[in-house]
Amino acid sequence: MDRSEVAERLESVLVTELGLDEDKIQEEAHFEEDLDVDSLGVVELLMALEDEFDVKIPDEEAESIMTVGQAIDLVHKKLGG
Repeated sequence: MDRSEVAERLESVLVTELGLDEDKIQEEAHFEEDLDVDSLGVVELLMALEDEFDVKIPDEEAESIMTVGQAIDLVHKKLGG
């Protein structure tokens, strides 16, 4: 799966799971500051991404995810990209 496919699916998860406005989802968008996703929302997102992409995201890696782009990069890497 290429990076753009990961980005598309991740955006879909953000909209369906967290109810975010699709127009606000940009790669540089910071989850807490720009998208108003609290720490619980980030945990929910990570669980949804693990289910969506069938990957495991350890806590150490999860703590480094601050932006949409970082989440895309991490999932893409996990998928062998």
